[in-house]
Amino acid sequence: MIHSISNKHLRIEVLARGVEISSIKSQKTGKEYMWNANPDIWGSYAPVLFPAIGSFKNNECTIGGKSYKIPKHGFIRNNEAIKLVSQEEDKLEFQLDYSEQSLAIYPYKFSFRISFQLEGNTLTVSHLVSNKDSKTIHFSLGAHPGFKCPINEGEVYEDYYIEFEEKETIASTLLSSNGLITDQSRPILTDYNIIPLHQDLFKDDALIFKDLRSRKVYLKSRKSSQVLKLSFEDFDYLGLWAKPNAPFVCIEPWLGIADHENTDGDFLKKDGIISLPEAQVYEAKYEIEIED
Repeated sequence: MIHSISNKHLRIEVLARGVEISSIKSQKTGKEYMWNANPDIWGSYAPVLFPAIGSFKNNECTIGGKSYKIPKHGFIRNNEAIKLVSQEEDKLEFQLDYSEQSLAIYPYKFSFRISFQLEGNTLTVSHLVSNKDSKTIHFSLGAHPGFKCPINEGEVYEDYYIEFEEKETIASTLLSSNGLITDQSRPILTDYNIIPLHQDLFKDDALIFKDLRSRKVYLKSRKSSQVLKLSFEDFDYLGLWAKPNAPFVCIEPWLGIADHENTDGDFLKKDGIISLPEAQVYEAKYEIEIED
């Protein structure tokens, strides 16, 4: 099932399964901005990442001395138990509560709510995690939206670039062959704010950045006027990724990252893990703005 919202600027579609944004279309030009989830390349649109981001060493972790097998990127992705709890012309809101099934792989009682709201030419995606347990709960949270690239006919991937709002001097954390964080890094920018897109950019997996000065990042073309802006004020990490030779790019705001290759497996020691006390609520949002 697909749910949709719209205004005079944009039409948005969200899959009920996994609450993935499957379409962002301009009402003015009819242009589509989301990747089409071709299963022969990468069969997702925009996975929602909770309560984990990335891979676990040996595909498991320990919490309170017990072993758990939380899936890579968590269990919102492809989840059919998420319920639509509110729908308006310009807003959708979904919720997933803990269950016996979730407790078997993640031993915390929680309520996870996500909303998609249109205002003008901006889509705001808000996440709300509520602690329903009698103890502190721990989690990571993030987004994995894939954007069509090139957007226009007659353009190629290399016409596009990522632009940060500030000049950055940054290196990307390198991943091991099984997707774990290493102590190695690769310089990407030195007092500059543009990363040209090309087919070899992600040959070693995602680019992962922490401590960016920028809180906004843009997807732009040298040959057309459309601009996609993603604002991520609430997120500490930013990932950029695509499959080799694929016509999309993912711009991923994260709170947390994958396991380090030298981890002892303790979930609570993961970089970026969020600790939420009993009866407290955690909120984080990002925004996608289309200029066309």
